[in-house]
Amino acid sequence: MSREARHDSVLRLAMPHGAGWGKAVAAGALSAVCAVALLAASGYLITRAAEHPPILYLTLVMVGVRAFALGRAALRYVDRLAGHDASFRQLAVVRTEMYRRLSSVAPAGLGSTGRGDLLTRLVTDTDRLQDLPIRVVGPLVSAGIVAVLSVVAVALVSVPAALVLLVALAVAALLGTVVTRSVQRRSDERTAAERGHVADLVLDTVRTLDVFAAYGTLDERLEHIGRLDARVTAAVRRRATVESLVGALVGLVGGGAVIGVLAVGAPAVVSGVLDGPLWALAVFVPLALFEVVGGVPLAVLTLRRVRAAADRVERVVPASVPDGIVPEPDEPADPDALVVDGPVAVSLREVSVRWPGATSDAVAGVTLDLRPGEVVVLEGPSGAGKTSLVDALVRFVDHRGSYTLDGVEAKDMHPDAVRARVGLIEQDPFVFDQSVRQNLLFARETATDDDLLAVLDRVGLGAWVARRGGLDAGVGERGVLVSGGQAHRLALARALLHAFPVLVLDEPTADIDPDLGDAVLRDLVGAARQDGRTVVIVSHVPVPAELVDRTLRMRDGRLATA
Repeated sequence: MSREARHDSVLRLAMPHGAGWGKAVAAGALSAVCAVALLAASGYLITRAAEHPPILYLTLVMVGVRAFALGRAALRYVDRLAGHDASFRQLAVVRTEMYRRLSSVAPAGLGSTGRGDLLTRLVTDTDRLQDLPIRVVGPLVSAGIVAVLSVVAVALVSVPAALVLLVALAVAALLGTVVTRSVQRRSDERTAAERGHVADLVLDTVRTLDVFAAYGTLDERLEHIGRLDARVTAAVRRRATVESLVGALVGLVGGGAVIGVLAVGAPAVVSGVLDGPLWALAVFVPLALFEVVGGVPLAVLTLRRVRAAADRVERVVPASVPDGIVPEPDEPADPDALVVDGPVAVSLREVSVRWPGATSDAVAGVTLDLRPGEVVVLEGPSGAGKTSLVDALVRFVDHRGSYTLDGVEAKDMHPDAVRARVGLIEQDPFVFDQSVRQNLLFARETATDDDLLAVLDRVGLGAWVARRGGLDAGVGERGVLVSGGQAHRLALARALLHAFPVLVLDEPTADIDPDLGDAVLRDLVGAARQDGRTVVIVSHVPVPAELVDRTLRMRDGRLATA
């Protein structure tokens, strides 16, 4: 799918439909028509009244002026109310669809997108999509309708004046296009990307504030963020300058149109061929028309920003799941398939994994059998393919070859059924900003307090929880009140409650002091072994030999016995 087609799918999703949006478009167009008609009728009324005709000759025009004035205000209100209502309702649909897409590709399909950048795309860039109907489509439709009607109305009074107006509209469109091209679309994309990068840095700084402060690099970090933020601010100011320049140029063209209509109509009025009040009507039309048309270049600039935002959103949450990423089925798994009794045998035959967009395999031809109850260490340098193999085991990424659980191909199973058998404790396990109890009940809602305390004892957290005041003790935002080892023990407690037959520990001691890491690892493996679980420890550092049954080494995506 081409780049334009990708973000066009997001733009189509952002456009509201139905009677509400239709009412907004109609009200906006009629409000613009009333604005032009109001000024034109006022000019006619003033010049006609200067001739001192009987009042009856002015009554109809006076009523029209009042009607146009009231209509302009009332219809503008309806336009804003209905347009924003339709846009906000559609924005809710967009957000829901974005999160649905995100759930289909996360976590493996997010690639290297940082959390701050992801947040910017899902909040700021997604919110910007609401500008499409309100500030792009609506103004363009209104301007187009009013421009056509205005040229026709002036042509009924004076064809030369209508030609002048038509030329002025063409010049305004040309100037607006030339100036807006000075702000390239890639500039908007670059600004949006830099804004996302700033959000990444801010989030990372807040999360690791103590580290920067401890090493005395906080001021340097803040200065770096300040420089990047200044670049974003400068880009926004440049864009605002261009918008102001475009508005000024369109205003000048509008003034030129008035002068042109005066020039071509004056001889006809002097000679008596053209009625004076009608000529005044034609002169006043460009004044009001270019107030409406002046929004067109700004709508074009806004469209570029919206398309840049749509492209950024589409890159991280595409409409279709990229090749290599396991999509989440729309239908839930059969509840019976999620119930697992006893151990599970895992078998891999010539399994290969390739990430979306990559030209080579991250995992190449891995053959492996995991026997129930054994502990296997998978070690190797960074980039060896360990994480890719783990992501294939839990069906985050797709694979080639054969991967079976108790003889059943994983591809033939619902992804949730695979994950009910193979559990993953990541290097940075997520801890909810809730109590210890809620963090455990997430794994099994029917567990009693006795069950929770028992599993905490098994992972070595029983005394710690008692000192903290029991199961209602909080753990802080993202587990700020617990250490890295305690977070891994808490994650293991969740895994034991969920009763995964196969448990994968991804770098369980990476953020823990080496001496404490061995103790944590012994408790993790010991607790998992009690129930005969298969344990796979992914590590780039040595694991005590007495804890494991086999050690495997990966290098360049291939597997060999260490």
